[in-house]
Amino acid sequence: MWIVLFACLALSSLTAWWIHASVPATSQRNIRPPAPAPLPTSPTHWRGKIDYVALDARIRAMTADRTIQGLAVAVVENGRLSFVQGYGLTSSVDGEPITAGTTFRWASLSKTVAGTLGARLAADGVLSLTEPVATFHTSLRLPANAERTLSVEQLLSQRSGLPKNAYDNRLESGEAPETLRRDLANVRPICAPSTCHSYQNVAFDAVSEVMAVAAHEPFEAQARERLFAPLGMTSATFGLASLTAAKHWAKPHRNGVAAPLLDTYYRLPAEAGVNTNILELAKWMQAQMGLAPAVLPAELVSTIQQARVRTDKPYGNTPFGRALEAPGYGLGMRSFVYKGHRLVGHSGAVTGYRATMMLDPITKTGIVMMWNSESNLPFRLQAEFFDLAYEAPFTDWLNLKAGATQTQSKPKGR
Repeated sequence: MWIVLFACLALSSLTAWWIHASVPATSQRNIRPPAPAPLPTSPTHWRGKIDYVALDARIRAMTADRTIQGLAVAVVENGRLSFVQGYGLTSSVDGEPITAGTTFRWASLSKTVAGTLGARLAADGVLSLTEPVATFHTSLRLPANAERTLSVEQLLSQRSGLPKNAYDNRLESGEAPETLRRDLANVRPICAPSTCHSYQNVAFDAVSEVMAVAAHEPFEAQARERLFAPLGMTSATFGLASLTAAKHWAKPHRNGVAAPLLDTYYRLPAEAGVNTNILELAKWMQAQMGLAPAVLPAELVSTIQQARVRTDKPYGNTPFGRALEAPGYGLGMRSFVYKGHRLVGHSGAVTGYRATMMLDPITKTGIVMMWNSESNLPFRLQAEFFDLAYEAPFTDWLNLKAGATQTQSKPKGR
């Protein structure tokens, strides 16, 4: 019996060798893994249940408005990148078409990176979100020494007690962020720290100092190493020099003409420092959907997105603003209820640029947009997108009128 078994094994090995040897060496070398699916940048490759032809038509109608210069859009449907399009030009003078590779500014959408990194560092035992900010010897000083009790979590969820956008005007006049943070001790608070929401930029960026002290490494380097690189966000950078060094980048505009390119809010890296193309913003959104568990496990995503405090309506008393109910703020992340569905995300606005991300964490469907102008129209498009996703009756949220242009605005607090 053993002889028979040995003979069978030998025959099997010989057969396998013969099959392998029969394939020419050149053919073996030419075997390649399956090609990745093409990017959904054309109607041929748009995929999913959402009517992308209708969405594209609405976007084209919207971008015909003179307040819009260029726009990049990406949609993730049911966890999969399903629609990517560029519209318009990078510049009103000798511009090139906006593509999936065009770099834009995130502006205050960067706060989602700060909140996410804070949660990641806490999960790794580098810091505790319950520690007082003063533990880290930052430049932040609050009225009545409140930095001694205000926790990192409360700073990330905008509960400093300061008046809204405190000292943004002085930052825009060129004063140093560290000086302004120290001077915040002299500001009259609007509520006791931790008890109410009040949107901040100068104060919020103290979290970059917190994380630098806790991890003994600059905030930007930590974001790259712990978040961007593991997520494959190879074009993600910080700062003005990195924006202008990109091969293809969108120039700022206002009312159809070039606007000044300013580094004001780049001086607050945790608040508004990030640049990427639309594909990498889509990757970031997928990670916030829990689709990158090796980097952001589900429990960590939940921690980031959990609302800690009720906020004002970030889009004000507009029809779109009123449609977003129960607004809240988590760790650098907003949340809303739209037609019974919980949505999370953030927006951003600096001179000549806007950006937004809004997603449904249950259905893993969402939209990201960046544009190099100060139009408010793409913010409203988010509602039309989710109406398509939820198969709700059409509502003309854009309110486009023939021959009319839309007044420009920015979401409250950026």
